[in-house]
Amino acid sequence: MKTRQLWAGAALAAVIALPSLGLAQEAEAPVAVPTHSVFILNSLLFLIGGFLVMWMAAGFAMLEAGLVRTKNVAMQCTKNIALFAVAAIMYYLIGYNLMYPLGNWSVGTDETGGYLGAFALAALEAVGVAPEAADDLGYASTGSDFFFQLMFCATTASIVSGTLAERIKLWPFMIFTVILTGLIYPIQASWKWGGGFLDSQYGFLDFAGSTVVHSVGGWAALAGAIILGARIGKYKDGKTVPIPGSSMPLATLGTFILWLGWFGFNGASQLAMGSVGDVADVSRIFANTNTAAAGGAIAAMILTQILYGKVDLTMVLNGALAGLVSITAEPLTPSLGEATLIGAVGGVIVVFTVPLLDALKIDDVVGAIPVHLFCGIWGTIAVVFTNSDATIGGQLISIAVVGVFVFVVSAVLWVLLAAIMGIRVSEEDEIAGLDAAEIGLEAYPEFGKGSQFL
Repeated sequence: MKTRQLWAGAALAAVIALPSLGLAQEAEAPVAVPTHSVFILNSLLFLIGGFLVMWMAAGFAMLEAGLVRTKNVAMQCTKNIALFAVAAIMYYLIGYNLMYPLGNWSVGTDETGGYLGAFALAALEAVGVAPEAADDLGYASTGSDFFFQLMFCATTASIVSGTLAERIKLWPFMIFTVILTGLIYPIQASWKWGGGFLDSQYGFLDFAGSTVVHSVGGWAALAGAIILGARIGKYKDGKTVPIPGSSMPLATLGTFILWLGWFGFNGASQLAMGSVGDVADVSRIFANTNTAAAGGAIAAMILTQILYGKVDLTMVLNGALAGLVSITAEPLTPSLGEATLIGAVGGVIVVFTVPLLDALKIDDVVGAIPVHLFCGIWGTIAVVFTNSDATIGGQLISIAVVGVFVFVVSAVLWVLLAAIMGIRVSEEDEIAGLDAAEIGLEAYPEFGKGSQFL
């Protein structure tokens, strides 16, 4: 009986081993991945990356809620959810097709000779696409690509919100957001990501948007801050008066949420997950993104201790974000050490540019201009240190083209809005707080109105 059991076990082991032996013999032959599997994996990458970047909207909302005064928290929350909704609609109506099929801001015809207009609506695949149809559908589903790219557009608008906090009217800001997300962002993004002239003629490299996303938000915010003016009491007798925010825990939470969301922002910008190489690259991007944020936070922490004799939490938070923005233009090619240094330089930039803006009397409530504009420029230049395909001329020209376009158009739009409907609340409303004046709802009603900081 024992002998029979031994023979039966040996036979079973042989049967189990045969397929693996066959695989071993054929291991040298490449295994083709079905097209529909690549389609599924790429679409999944976009969807996961997209909802991580969407979570960054919560990060911006919490960061801004923590860095503004109590009397303006509800206003910032309102702006952040409203701008996200506006971006979603405008990118659907205009932005997506303006940014990609019409990458050079031209009008053409489709394959049948029909008119292909600049304002065609984004279209999704039909319901219930068959697996065999994936061969004709491209590298990923249109819905996943649209969803992912929309999140970048919304991020650009979020950057502007924090800079102009505590003194801008709600509706002029919303009108500006309509133009920013529907036209300004998609037009300049098409010059790089839509195959436009910055990509084809200058070889501009911007992997996930240090310039295309972050500096665009920074330029628009800078134009608005200059035209809007500083908050009451921010600059007195040639000195800068610190105005503390309402909640450092909220600001810290917002920073961690943004840090988490950035893995989707940079990682999914690989735009492919259908091969071993793609997945390895996404993993490398995650690791570099994380260490750049750490480098920025540590650099800001050490530098503020040296300069001010104590650590400034707000600088450390913005240092982490600065590291993230700095690595966004090229998160794939650096080593971990190089990524850490790139992020650390971003942290240093923030510590020095925040007081620089104050010296120029440009009031940026949350420090978005140092983080997103200055570090966006630095990150775009830093590409040349780790990616041999980048040229310093191509990077600098592209930074200048995007900067001039966005700043000039934004400035003109802010001036028009100021002339037509006014963009700044009255002095009385600013002192009372925008929660009461613009929203009619206080974030923390039990604490009462007003503040010792005007």
